[in-house]
Amino acid sequence: MNRFILDTNICLAYVRGKSELYGAVEQKLNLLNPDTLTIISVVTKAELLSLGLKNGWGKKKLSKLEKLLNKMYIININESDKALIEAYAKIDAYSQGRLQEVPLEIISRNLGKNDLWIAATAFVTNAELVPTDSDFDHLNGTWITVHKF
Repeated sequence: MNRFILDTNICLAYVRGKSELYGAVEQKLNLLNPDTLTIISVVTKAELLSLGLKNGWGKKKLSKLEKLLNKMYIININESDKALIEAYAKIDAYSQGRLQEVPLEIISRNLGKNDLWIAATAFVTNAELVPTDSDFDHLNGTWITVHKF
């Protein structure tokens, strides 16, 4: 089974009706295939709901968001999930070039805290991450697989 975790911007493209981006993702990754598990972190859900509130989304956009969220498997953050918390800590240390067991070969990066949770979730679920920005590029091939659009 293929597993993909969508970053917030990919979900946002769907809600905003940017069908060219969402269509390109679907065409390349076949997210609607029954053999594909499409995941988001609870962090992504919270970011999307926050954007909706801050931008005064109307019923139409909120309905699209609800339909999208209903299609996704949402991974929660739980303090008893040792693997998720350990992945967060290691990816954060690695991104800052301070993880001795896995040296960073480029200039250190500070990932945003929400992006760290999303990357850690991709790692522990063995899902390929689908973002639209370069924030996760340094993790590609070392921690996770990234399909940037």
